[in-house]
Amino acid sequence: MPVYLTDHNTGSKISVDTRQMISRAEQLLTLCQASDQNLSILLVDDEEMTTMNSRYRGKNVPTNVLSFPFLDGADASLSALPVKELGDIIISIDTAQREAVAYRQTLSTRITWLLTHGLLHLMGYDHERSAEDATLMEEKEAELLSCIHPVRSKHMTHLAINVDHIATIRQARGTDEPDPITAAALCELAGAAGIVVHLREDRRHIQDRDVRLLRQTVKTKLNLEMGAAKEIIEIALDVKPDMVTLVPEKRQELTTEGGLNVTGQKKKLAGVIEQMGNAGIPVSLFIDPDLKQIRAAQDIGATFVEIHTGKYCDATSEGEREQEFQLIAAAAGDAFQRGLHVNAGHGLDYRTTSRIAALEAIEELSIGHAVIARAAYIGLERAVREMFAIIQAASLG
Repeated sequence: MPVYLTDHNTGSKISVDTRQMISRAEQLLTLCQASDQNLSILLVDDEEMTTMNSRYRGKNVPTNVLSFPFLDGADASLSALPVKELGDIIISIDTAQREAVAYRQTLSTRITWLLTHGLLHLMGYDHERSAEDATLMEEKEAELLSCIHPVRSKHMTHLAINVDHIATIRQARGTDEPDPITAAALCELAGAAGIVVHLREDRRHIQDRDVRLLRQTVKTKLNLEMGAAKEIIEIALDVKPDMVTLVPEKRQELTTEGGLNVTGQKKKLAGVIEQMGNAGIPVSLFIDPDLKQIRAAQDIGATFVEIHTGKYCDATSEGEREQEFQLIAAAAGDAFQRGLHVNAGHGLDYRTTSRIAALEAIEELSIGHAVIARAAYIGLERAVREMFAIIQAASLG
């Protein structure tokens, strides 16, 4: 069932995962029992789609998708050819992007719907024939899409709280207060499903003793963020947290500035993953929303990936934020389809969290600074409960 994809949209800033599109088209053909037929897909911009609509439909406007069945109006003798051609689907990426924003979908989700809609037209479905035909086509679309889109493995996205900044305040005075162990307990009481701490080589906030006490007191799940340094690896193997998240670490950075370059250090990271796996500790890799990094994470045996959301949160315009969101959505979806568990975090606050929490592939969000900052005004337990309510509403709604 060859799927031929031609991309005329190469000049656009809109990023499309063509490999995922081909894979989903192949899935659709199999589900429609048309896997013995060839399908052609053409990606265009609004200008080219307008030209096609004008030429073939007498409409001088862009539309989202056009379908051209191979045998529609062709000589009947063509049906006897040994090669079976289903037809062509043309999708305007410009229009798909606008619709994704309007419907608050990911671009990947919108394109998958357009593929499904276009394919059903090729197979003889037509929502414009009658109300009954429209209902029949909608039901078939829903059936196919339910087989393709990732389904949330839990009823809602979980919230994990990073308590590093509690330790930062303590270390500023060199005293015993505030205590990150007490803070972790309050976060759990308020609904957090996990506690996150980063044991840095420079020990600027969380200390070795904190990690050991948290291992004894955390009732939910302890996630230890760490660089792949020998000393920290040995501590993790001794303490045995519920999971570790490998992150890049620079001496002068204020906070983690970006994701791991997994593709550039596969051998080193694979070694750490193997060590942790032998000790029964699953490993997450903190990575940018880059499909190459997702595939590399899968290749070296990671159990989780945590998608870096920093650029999305720091965006200075709606257009930039939308572009970063679509990258996160595509990366999360790709990781899910590859069998990886997907978390996300970095920079999320009370304004930016909801849309990320609504992504079906994401199981857990790691949030720290925004919650601790708000806690300075209203108290830690209430700050956690407010963030938990945002995530609950987004993932269940």
